[in-house]
Amino acid sequence: MNKHELNQKVIDALEQIRPYLQADGGDISFVELTDDNIVKVKLQGACGRCPHATMTLKNGVEVAVKRAIPEIVAVESV
Repeated sequence: MNKHELNQKVIDALEQIRPYLQADGGDISFVELTDDNIVKVKLQGACGRCPHATMTLKNGVEVAVKRAIPEIVAVESV
């Protein structure tokens, strides 16, 4: 799978998660996919300042993205 295809799969996976974050007043945007397959995202709205954002990112977003795309190593907030 080339970089463009992997980027699109990440974006598609994030689109599946977005409604759940929006339901809580937050959102997420894709920033980049690094060469070592780390997804960089920006948490927005309520998610950007929520004390549980790290837990949401690791236990929710990262798990879902890695399940959809096993090549992904991690999801990090920037």
